[in-house]
Amino acid sequence: MAKLYFHYSTMNAGKSTVLLQAAHNYRERGMEPYLLTAQLDVRAGEGRIASRIGIGSEAGVFSTTDDLFARLQARHSESAIACVFVDEAQFLTEDQVWQLARAVDDLNLPVMCYGLRVDFLGQLFPGSATLLALADEMREVRTICHCGKKATMVIRRDASGRAQVGGAQVQIGGNDTYVSLCRRHWREAMAEE
Repeated sequence: MAKLYFHYSTMNAGKSTVLLQAAHNYRERGMEPYLLTAQLDVRAGEGRIASRIGIGSEAGVFSTTDDLFARLQARHSESAIACVFVDEAQFLTEDQVWQLARAVDDLNLPVMCYGLRVDFLGQLFPGSATLLALADEMREVRTICHCGKKATMVIRRDASGRAQVGGAQVQIGGNDTYVSLCRRHWREAMAEE
């Protein structure tokens, strides 16, 4: 039975690595995965999912205006999809998460979403909030703070390395911009500003 999965974490926990390994496992067994990533994240190039450890794969892209159910239905009717993998799932809209849930329910397609749970201010992303509400299964991909505790939060650094306490929710960046921290160290970093 197909399910909607949400694999969540902070930045730099290895979500894309886990996604790419799972997709590889499907291919290795002769089953075709369908990979999607957010159009606005072009750090690895448009239509590409890449991991910090050097592995990557081509992927379709989604924007906030795409009807993902219609897209998956059309793609699945062309050639069977064994599993759908969505990277950067925090950038999904609420409607798109419902569309993915419909693909699970009506097309019997397993959908594995990978994304951030919260932004640098500790607020849920709309896509993540809806996935937390609708997912059949949720799995945390863990990483650690500099103190060794589990990192559950992330700060966004400005050009001088200080934690930003305001700004747009979405700003694409990597290790140069974001640092994953435990809640205590996130609170301390945010209070310094």
